[in-house]
Amino acid sequence: MRASDFPDEIRPHLFPQPSGDLIYRCLQCEEAFSIESLLYTCLKCKSVLLIEDRERERLKQYSGSFWRRLFDHRRMLNHPALKGIFLFHELIAPVIPLEDIIYLGEGHTPVVQANDVLQEWVGLDFYFKNDGQNPSASFKDRGMACALSYLNYLVRSQGLTEVLSICASTGDTSAAAALYSAYMSKTVKSAVLLPHKKVTPQQMSQPLGSGARVFEIPGVFDDCMKVVEHLAENYNVALLNSKNAWRIQGQESYSFEVAQSFDYELEKKVVVVPIGNAGNITAIMGGFLKLLDLGVIETLPKIVGVQSEHADPVYRYYRESAPSKRVFRPVTVRPSVAQAAMIGNPVSMPRVVRLVEAYEQAASSPGVFVVQVSEQEIMDCQLIANRNGHIACTQGGECLAGLLRAREEGVVSAEEVAVLNATAHALKFAGFQESYFADDLDAAYEIVPKPELRNFPALVEAPGVTRLPAPGKPLPPDEFNTFVEETAREIARELGLKEKAAE
Repeated sequence: MRASDFPDEIRPHLFPQPSGDLIYRCLQCEEAFSIESLLYTCLKCKSVLLIEDRERERLKQYSGSFWRRLFDHRRMLNHPALKGIFLFHELIAPVIPLEDIIYLGEGHTPVVQANDVLQEWVGLDFYFKNDGQNPSASFKDRGMACALSYLNYLVRSQGLTEVLSICASTGDTSAAAALYSAYMSKTVKSAVLLPHKKVTPQQMSQPLGSGARVFEIPGVFDDCMKVVEHLAENYNVALLNSKNAWRIQGQESYSFEVAQSFDYELEKKVVVVPIGNAGNITAIMGGFLKLLDLGVIETLPKIVGVQSEHADPVYRYYRESAPSKRVFRPVTVRPSVAQAAMIGNPVSMPRVVRLVEAYEQAASSPGVFVVQVSEQEIMDCQLIANRNGHIACTQGGECLAGLLRAREEGVVSAEEVAVLNATAHALKFAGFQESYFADDLDAAYEIVPKPELRNFPALVEAPGVTRLPAPGKPLPPDEFNTFVEETAREIARELGLKEKAAE
């Protein structure tokens, strides 16, 4: 749609100019720092940072209704910089000029309603938001689009050259970081650190295909993260883990899209989120709080975070009902099929604590809950979801298991509508499905495959067929017709098909 076709009151605002006064704000000591360079922790107390717009009140000169109409009209534009997460430019990173925004197709992922079978099983209406349909096949692209766009702005405005981006990963962050860095290949090179033999082959192939240097580190993600933190503190690198506050800004777009998908009516809505390094749940809470503050939404949705029994530090923290008695303790993780969430010491935990407190204060009733599920439930739920038309990853299965647990515990009622954060594409974790079907998952996962959920291919060998077609060796017509007829007959027998009645 051409800009000239938009309403007069909307047209001047379609293409935003850089605005705002953004700073890094320490969550511990409240110190402020300039965003003119990349900063990951407070220079005084070493706590994590969030980005704050000190001129955010300027946005309130416009009504919530205005913002809704602006965002909805922008969706009809064909401007690359505004087609992805930066459709919500004023709320994400308003200081970045449109010319510096990197758009690779991220954002605005489908919100797919569960069929009747799943709704009846769970006991309420719910949807999967398929963030596996982002460019690198995970939700991480939202944060990378923002972090790399800001890096692109710094490269251009400050004349930076030979920048090295780096991250630790359980598989999805590395794929996104390598992909977006590759788009800036003239000025940015990429390196990723992965826990040895703890990412899927599909996830490993992604940063390799994008040209990144890939280093496998003995141990688990938390060990890789410590190495990356040391590199960021002692060498000139651009850290792309969720310690990078620009990542959190980009991931807030998930909340904006959920709101837009439901016409900004979020009463009796529930958002279910898997928790790993905790950047995602932080961003989702922050995004909804921004919308509420501007009057774009009138009600905050309920948030349900989900963790596996094998990696559950956030669940353990909030299991204590009295805030004054809560003490965060990292955990030693055990193997999890929800591999992207297999993190025992989440970097964003201080952000979670701050945002949960703010969310609870702003919500009209208790707004944030954390539930725990088993590995068995995660794997079974992924398979059941995908047998009903979805493409959920194991983290999506974790969300479905979490929704069931929330129903059992009375956290979610039948009158509510849930949105499940399917963070990646099922194909990234196909190996777990294969192992489930073959019943060869390591005992450490504590998963026993259910016969009704297993599936295998069947080789068709039709009786009476002695010669078979092969590449470059076609059968004579008569033999090929026999092959087709007998093979079809054998398949019909296996499926219990009946021949059509003669006319």
